[in-house]
Amino acid sequence: MKLSLSTRVAENFRNKRETTVELDDLAQIAAREGYYALCMRASQVGVDDNRERIRSARGTLESRDLTVSMVTGDFAIPENSEQGPGALRNIEPYLDVADDLGCDLLRICMKTADDIQWARDAADAAQERGLRLAHQCHTRSLFETVHETLEVLRSVGRSNFGLIYEPANLELCGQPYAGETLEVLYPWIFNVYLQNQRLHAGGADELETWTRGPVRFDQCPLWEEGGLDVTRIVDELDRQDYSGYITVHQASAGLGGAEEAARRSSGYLRDIGPFEDRRLPR
Repeated sequence: MKLSLSTRVAENFRNKRETTVELDDLAQIAAREGYYALCMRASQVGVDDNRERIRSARGTLESRDLTVSMVTGDFAIPENSEQGPGALRNIEPYLDVADDLGCDLLRICMKTADDIQWARDAADAAQERGLRLAHQCHTRSLFETVHETLEVLRSVGRSNFGLIYEPANLELCGQPYAGETLEVLYPWIFNVYLQNQRLHAGGADELETWTRGPVRFDQCPLWEEGGLDVTRIVDELDRQDYSGYITVHQASAGLGGAEEAARRSSGYLRDIGPFEDRRLPR
């Protein structure tokens, strides 16, 4: 398993368009703390940027021996808005971004059954270029419940279309996130997102779900107890011989900042799982 750092750590939790750390600084942090890759989002670079800027971003990462683990090409996809599935209907610019960043995995968004055929067509276009598509376990999407997630994955039916396993969103939707859930989802897992939370009625944050209505929770760092059982998740992925990226995806602007989150998350995950230590000398 390899550690990846999402540029989500350098975004405001409530405003995914607000960047708190520039890419050059974030890449330096990631390299220093032993990550293999950055998971790129539109807050840093995406389809609205020209190809020169995108290729420059790739150069910034490569100069620090980093790659891109996945690309989220616009803001509508992570915002999970009604415009999110639009990328499926015009996938070529997103494939261009992935190519320019040297990455073979793109995150997409699906909201209704009508998006399934568009996902097939987009996956076919991606396949021609050796690229893959994945959808995150996410609230207010076709990937809220384990049962529906499996139905959609099978309905799309493309070998290059898979899942971003994200246990926090499964928990928000009242789904078991480990054990049998991880076993049945494993054949489709292309990436793993980790963020942590504590669910309780007085939580500072709230997200709407289709399965349970509004759910309140507090964000908390990966290494804090009382939230997700991160040790169990990493252990079960290891037992499944998962060899892909585990991506630290915690929005950290209000939790000590991106640098502390990157450092402490990397140390914590390497303490509990078989990750190679790539940290540079300080």
